Amino acid sequence: MAELEPIRILVVDDDAEQRDAVARMVVAKGYIPETAQHGEEALEKLGGASFNAIVTDLFMPLLDGAQLLRTLLERGDLTPAIVLTGFGDISHAVSIVHDLRAFWFLEKPVQTEVLHALLERAVRQESLAREAAMLQRQAGYRGTLVDMVGASKTMQQVFALIQRVAPSAASVLISGESGTGKELAARAIHKLSPRAGGPFVAINCAALPEHLIESELFGHERGAFTGAMARRIGCFEQANRGTLFLDEITEMPIGTQAKLLRVLQDGKIRRLGGTSETYVDVRIVAATNRPPETAIQEKRLREDLYYRLNVFQIALPALRHRKEDLPILVDALINELNAKHDCKVDGLEPEALARLMCHAWPGNVRELRNVLERGVIVAREGALRLQQLPPTLGIPQMNLPAADTQTAPVFKFREGATLDEVERAYIQFTLSLIGNNKRRAAKILGIGERTLHSRVAE
Repeated sequence: MAELEPIRILVVDDDAEQRDAVARMVVAKGYIPETAQHGEEALEKLGGASFNAIVTDLFMPLLDGAQLLRTLLERGDLTPAIVLTGFGDISHAVSIVHDLRAFWFLEKPVQTEVLHALLERAVRQESLAREAAMLQRQAGYRGTLVDMVGASKTMQQVFALIQRVAPSAASVLISGESGTGKELAARAIHKLSPRAGGPFVAINCAALPEHLIESELFGHERGAFTGAMARRIGCFEQANRGTLFLDEITEMPIGTQAKLLRVLQDGKIRRLGGTSETYVDVRIVAATNRPPETAIQEKRLREDLYYRLNVFQIALPALRHRKEDLPILVDALINELNAKHDCKVDGLEPEALARLMCHAWPGNVRELRNVLERGVIVAREGALRLQQLPPTLGIPQMNLPAADTQTAPVFKFREGATLDEVERAYIQFTLSLIGNNKRRAAKILGIGERTLHSRVAE
């Protein structure tokens, strides 16, 4: 039988008598205490070991309890903390519980029974959080992370990056072609972060006229401009204590980018027409379908804003570069579309899946979803057949002479062929149609020339 791991509690207090008294209470509960005299020593110990809970005094030299919890929150350390406070500081302790997500506060002098009850609940919360994180990692290994799907090596790398950055407070810049799932990645970061209980607000910077985007972001007061009949709360205030997703950040006007940079620097916004500033606690996740470096060169993205946003960058691969994910993507999307349209479609026939594998998917996962939605609506139930897919899907456009359009060659493969065999046959079929021109074939197939040469060699 596996031996249970000991439960370890970190006690932080500059008062040696109080520190030792709390440590004895921890021992009486059957837990193992470790002590620190102030926040800096506590951070050193937390950096070298893990604890199930923290009991910390509020006011200490060098680094007090509030600064300790703020540092842990920024690091993504979610160890539950119980804050000890004197009678006159209860309101301050309550605000720390609310703002810094401490587990609870306890008024001095500490009562043993109350501390034991709070420690038991805090340890239970830490255990559940650890189990949830482990299950989420296991789900990632199986090909799903929150609402994202992908078992390929490239997507596993993306999942690992999301799981690494989510618990922190760092800004994230997501890049990738349109339709690759940048908003899904942003939502995954939010749901796996300490802000998961707060709002997730998304704004598409390309969809708003230039004269409205500042009002949308920062809000406005009544009478700030023609048509401003009432005060409006902007996206920053709506996302307070949560995450703000700025999609297509390179489409934001340069002037607005300068104002956004200032908000990111000092955490304060001023509504249009307003005279006072409002503090906001918002994590920024931005996205672009342009290479950020190119956007800077084209003066579409301020370089200083780029460096502020690009604390952590995640690049999403195009679907044509991870076609091995198509089977599980198809299953996940069909399940979603069945529920949406009250259908009972049960996967794809092999010929239909082979046709999907042959398509270049310029519109990425968004295009795949649209193709499957059409198929599900047409089929209603049973397996989705080749005839229920768009007729030109996966057929290379080779500009055949007019005389040949009625007798264009047909791609065939044996029943029961594996995906590798279908892919090999389709490469040979494409090469035969265009006189073995590998450069043109690579373009038609949506792969690199080097990849094509490697497949041909195989």
